[in-house]
Amino acid sequence: MKFCVLASGSKGNSCYVETGNASILIDAGLSCREIVKRLGQVGVRPEGLDALIITHEHTDHIKGAGPLIRRFGLPLYINKKTLEKGLRTFGKLSSPVVIESGQTVTIKDLSFETFTKCHDAADPVGLILTCSGVSSTSNGKRIGLATDLGRSTRLVEDRLKGCNALIMEFNYDLEMLELGPYPLDLKRRIKGQDGHLSNKQAGDLLGAISHDNLEFVVLAHLSETNNDPDKAHEEAAKALSKSGHSQVSILISRQDEPGPLIEL
Repeated sequence: MKFCVLASGSKGNSCYVETGNASILIDAGLSCREIVKRLGQVGVRPEGLDALIITHEHTDHIKGAGPLIRRFGLPLYINKKTLEKGLRTFGKLSSPVVIESGQTVTIKDLSFETFTKCHDAADPVGLILTCSGVSSTSNGKRIGLATDLGRSTRLVEDRLKGCNALIMEFNYDLEMLELGPYPLDLKRRIKGQDGHLSNKQAGDLLGAISHDNLEFVVLAHLSETNNDPDKAHEEAAKALSKSGHSQVSILISRQDEPGPLIEL
């Protein structure tokens, strides 16, 4: 399996995942043109995509979805409530594939399992992606994606345990948020149980789910105003060291350019 965080942050989110036979996009919060550009930067042709999966309907996750779907004829995998909330932004859709939260879907040799998470959206989901190809050297590898997460739950921890790679939210540094320029109501929303994870909260979650076979953790959805990459990295490294898993590679996703194409 290979994956790449094309963009992550409040201005737009998108992630690419491929196996030996399948390639998918998760969220499309940038313009169609920008997504195509960033795919090209990591050597991926958008014409070869097999599907687009949407985790929730906030604009920074669906802004370019409609144009991308129509331009490349992609099937859209989405749950009912998210589809209903996002219809105005999506525009005309021919035949979206409506799935249930908690459902596992297989596209060629790639399977993705959805799980419920806490965020202030209609029916937001996290994802576990696996390769089901019998002959694939990546058979059994698991990628977990959980951003836009107000708090961890037993369900979230249970699903993310055992993943070989994690894309996790490290949204804000608490002190930077509290002393920063955001209005009080927005600060409360971010810190709330359906908002976002702080570096400390994300570090606690990472420490709880890390294990000997975890290879990569990508710190995602960092606030450009209320966080600092060094602070996020420090918290992740501390959590991994404390749990005895300092061997894990820590990467930080960016808003303005794609990260590396990582192979498991």
